[in-house]
Amino acid sequence: MDELQRLQHWYRRQCNEDWEHTFGITIDTLDNPGWHVCIDLIETELEQKPFASISRGDSEDDADWIICTVEKSQFVASGGAGNLTELLGVFLSWAEA
Repeated sequence: MDELQRLQHWYRRQCNEDWEHTFGITIDTLDNPGWHVCIDLIETELEQKPFASISRGDSEDDADWIICTVEKSQFVASGGAGNLTELLGVFLSWAEA
């Protein structure tokens, strides 16, 4: 299963006729160029799970960079234009561990 299929599966497991009306997943673009991913963790099994922040590369000088953290009950990740799969992979590796 690829990252998109795994993310869809994680999302479906959170949907309980309540969670999906208030929370969810956002994937957006950045103008440097790159990706921004925000995944709500409230009312999921991940809400209190520790996450070690990740930072690699330089968004100013490098096309291959990522920053991943958990803040305010959200998994927040940004990365270069070719790093969307990696950002999703970081989340899923943590979520499925």
